[in-house]
Amino acid sequence: MATTKPGERKLQILQTLATMLEHPKGEKITTAALAAKLDVSEAALYRHFASKAQMFEGLIEFIETSVFGLINQISEQQENGLSQVRAIVAMLLSFAERNPGMTRVLIGDALVNEDERLQSRMNQFIERVELAIKQALRVAVTQGEARENEVAVRACMITSLIVGKWHRYAKSGFKHVPSENAQAQIAMLLA
Repeated sequence: MATTKPGERKLQILQTLATMLEHPKGEKITTAALAAKLDVSEAALYRHFASKAQMFEGLIEFIETSVFGLINQISEQQENGLSQVRAIVAMLLSFAERNPGMTRVLIGDALVNEDERLQSRMNQFIERVELAIKQALRVAVTQGEARENEVAVRACMITSLIVGKWHRYAKSGFKHVPSENAQAQIAMLLA
């Protein structure tokens, strides 16, 4: 086996796990199946990750870093609060479309029968997304484009729309893309 640079094998393991998650009707992902896909032993996996839960944590860290990095960029680049909301929603739906395996992690589908702290972490992720949307809506309030008493309700509805579109995408075998009719739907929620 060719030698790999430090960190390369770890990334390869995470990429393979994400690819395996793209098959929603597939069997439960085991370390044995993952090792076979990579053509390595299970022991080789455990040299990089202490457990399968730690592998999923690696995927969650990738999701968090990517999504919240992009939300920060949107907040810095867009002055208009409603434009921030639209851009955040578009980014979150696009992220799911480009990363179908990660979508199963986002909705918790891939975390069933795994360590419950993983699902708790994804629940916190969703709460942080809703908080980012609230912050953008509060910017819109200061610009006279939204009402303060509606910020929490609208943020909850918009977050529910996003999560619902992720669910539909994953449960349809990745056929119903999240961006379908998204602009019209978000416009209705912001009206």
